[in-house]
Amino acid sequence: MVLSCPNCKSKDIGKIGVNQYYCWGCFIELSVSQGVVHTHQVEEDGTLSSLDDLFHEDDRQISI
Repeated sequence: MVLSCPNCKSKDIGKIGVNQYYCWGCFIELSVSQGVVHTHQVEEDGTLSSLDDLFHEDDRQISI
């Protein structure tokens, strides 16, 4: 599976957990569930805020 960031289109993605990734291009966290990429911003306190509403669902689909 080749994953690219839906935000910056970078392929410089690091794996940080099971189905969890980090984009080194724009510093957001990505998770994959049922073929859909979910995007998250890491807040100062370590919590995650969803960025999914910024992207059309078609742009968040991946082909496995």
